Amino acid sequence: QVPGMKEILLMGFYQPHEALSRFLVSAQQEFKIPIRYLQEYAALGTGGGIYHFRDQILSGGAEAFFVLNADVCSEFPLQEMLEFRQRHGDAHSFVILGTTANRTQALNYGCIVANVDTQEVQHYVEKPSTFVSEIINCGIYLFTPAIFQHIGEVFQRNQQELVLEESSNGWQRAEVIRLEQDVFTALAGSGKLYVYKTDGFWSQIKSAGSAIYASRLYLNQYSKSHPERLAQNKPGGPVIRGNVYIHPTASIDSTAVLGPNVSIGEGVTVGAGVRVRESIVLHGASLHDHTCVLNTIVGWDSTIGRWARVEGTPSDPNPNDPYAKIDSETLFRDGRLTPSITILGCSVTIPAEVVILNSIVLPHKELSRSYKNQIIL
Repeated sequence: QVPGMKEILLMGFYQPHEALSRFLVSAQQEFKIPIRYLQEYAALGTGGGIYHFRDQILSGGAEAFFVLNADVCSEFPLQEMLEFRQRHGDAHSFVILGTTANRTQALNYGCIVANVDTQEVQHYVEKPSTFVSEIINCGIYLFTPAIFQHIGEVFQRNQQELVLEESSNGWQRAEVIRLEQDVFTALAGSGKLYVYKTDGFWSQIKSAGSAIYASRLYLNQYSKSHPERLAQNKPGGPVIRGNVYIHPTASIDSTAVLGPNVSIGEGVTVGAGVRVRESIVLHGASLHDHTCVLNTIVGWDSTIGRWARVEGTPSDPNPNDPYAKIDSETLFRDGRLTPSITILGCSVTIPAEVVILNSIVLPHKELSRSYKNQIIL
């Protein structure tokens, strides 16, 4: 949707595999834009990766480029950021997307102090120990090629420090550059860095379970911007409560009750009397008659037997605080599994008449009984 967008580059330390290649091909066909994956030779940090591949980024003669961390969901107001940069600063200025957090949770993010009139970033601190600002970094940036000069200065400084340390593996460590601590902290107050504050939705996605919350944010957005994407109550169709997405190829019994915040994937089968709430059911899954699925992610091609109950515990932000963000829950607390969203990996089979509560089931498991607060390996 951004005019003039020429290319999309995915960067990471992950080994490319068949599923990723298939995704890239289908995405290119759908969006009619070149999409490539660039693999780092080592984990280079948020700045080291784009610096390492700077020639690839600049090869098309880019005037500007966006950098988006992959573990956030948002309205992605990219066009608004472009217009904001044209109104503020010069042709070589950079823009961070910011949002408002509550005072306690702001300590878990990069905090931005900006000029109220110009929105120029005057001070930047990554995860401060005491309160600095309620405006936090969203991990979405608009850069010009001039950013590489600033990242290059950090690289040169790293190299000099490593020469002094006479470190044996310094060549690799010099390339590990963090945009937040190494670059933004130095750029703050220089007149080059600005913050565009959004009132739209934003959340980090630090765990598989937080995908349920992200799904709710997107479904809510669709209800305003693309209501035709969401399911409606129709004669002979299932009962729909709140925002629900159903893939056209899914088969849903008319006695099923879905919602709120439910996403049903491709080729899913939902039987009679099934209740699904606050859940994602991925492609090819089958929910047999009278199953109850709450706060759960059901993996591809998984099967839940008749009268089974699969339930998790949500870790949503405080609904009474408009600036509350989702907390990064640790998997274990006091030696026990923290109650969280229930996740069924792909091709998991749940037998009839059992209860699966607050559990994570790895792929290709065939369960024979009920489980509570367990990781089933």
